Amino acid sequence: MAQSTSRGFNRVLERWIPSSLTFAIVLTGVVALLALVLTEAGPVQVVQGWGDGLSGLLAFMTQMCLILLLGHMLANTRPMRRLLVWLACVPTKTTTAYMFVFALAAVTSLINWGLGLVVGALLARETAVQARDRGMKVHFPLLVAAGYSGFVVWHMGYSGSGPLTAATPGSFLADALGGRTIPVSETTFAPWNMLAALGVIVVCALLLWWVAPKGDDRIVELPAGVASESLADWKPEVVTPADRLDASRVLTMLVGLALVAYLVIHFSQGGTMTLDIVNWTFLALILLLVRSPFEIIHLTQNAAKHVGEILLQFPLYAGIMGMMASTGLITIFSNAFVAIAGPHSFGVLALLSAGLVNFFVPSGGGQFAVQGPIMLDAAAKLGVDPSIAIMAVAYGDQWTNMLQPFWALPVLAIAGLKMRDILGYTALTCLGSGVVMGVALWLASL
Repeated sequence: MAQSTSRGFNRVLERWIPSSLTFAIVLTGVVALLALVLTEAGPVQVVQGWGDGLSGLLAFMTQMCLILLLGHMLANTRPMRRLLVWLACVPTKTTTAYMFVFALAAVTSLINWGLGLVVGALLARETAVQARDRGMKVHFPLLVAAGYSGFVVWHMGYSGSGPLTAATPGSFLADALGGRTIPVSETTFAPWNMLAALGVIVVCALLLWWVAPKGDDRIVELPAGVASESLADWKPEVVTPADRLDASRVLTMLVGLALVAYLVIHFSQGGTMTLDIVNWTFLALILLLVRSPFEIIHLTQNAAKHVGEILLQFPLYAGIMGMMASTGLITIFSNAFVAIAGPHSFGVLALLSAGLVNFFVPSGGGQFAVQGPIMLDAAAKLGVDPSIAIMAVAYGDQWTNMLQPFWALPVLAIAGLKMRDILGYTALTCLGSGVVMGVALWLASL
């Protein structure tokens, strides 16, 4: 029954779901129309809000793109690639392969969302290659869906932009928090959040096992000509003294050690985790793992191919965010849920509200910029702990990513698939994770 439902859903998606860029363009028009109909804004104000929004979060966009770029680079360093190949050989049964890829992608996403996206895609591809070489038949679209589904827990982890922003002094949430910060010990590392993350992983892994092809079910295998990606055959050309300097490990090692020293000083003096600190942590690891400036340049060029399309869409979604903020449309969406909320139901309703807004503003930090202050103000009026509001928006953002094609782009680019190939499976992940997160927020509010 599950297989039949997924196949039917996928057939509909193949006909009606456009490319993610087209989706962003169409969504821009839909938001503009809603702003004209539901608010008092006129065409000039809507266009002005859109234009101002295009460049309104350039600093944040740079931080987000760096996370994705550095995550891709780290996943493709030689030690990480060897680790991925070894991990891809672990599953010995087809049904457990999907659960294994999902679990690894989820754990990695909890560490860093950019790394989790890339590791999920590379591990799905590598597992398919190793399984094919061993005579195991795995359904490649489901394997890729499992790799992407691990992203459903990213905002519960180390690189969650919402909790990190709330913990950063002087952030755009500072006014809504009365000038104070919310430490990550009350959000990311709160026991109830960590248990919720574990619950999501367990439930979604079981759902993937449930829908896995069995018996005579149709299987789409990895194309025969696709092989493992590796840096093993890549060698820089070293001719001149300058080339020898670029091929030396000393320079990257020195900068990497300097970054490690900075991070140690930062945390020893009471520094907190911020988006910048997450980026410098992973840059330090990359510099220590590569063998030369030549290699890090090669990794950067390779990663840029997968980041490019996202870079193009970021301004479009920033423009959507600008329209929603300047016209008050986002306030209407948020207040529609908050108006019926009580102290115990606030978390669940805020989750639903954030999940809806995420379709229009798929950037977690961007969503917090416009929706975070609204939810924090509502939580204060209802006497709800601000950490509940922060994590409710975080949960809603990660939850509907399973249906919104924006963040699937790097995964699909690496796998060579389209969103409609995996959406039938990620929709099931969305359903299962939503139930767990809703229950967690309700219990945390009691």
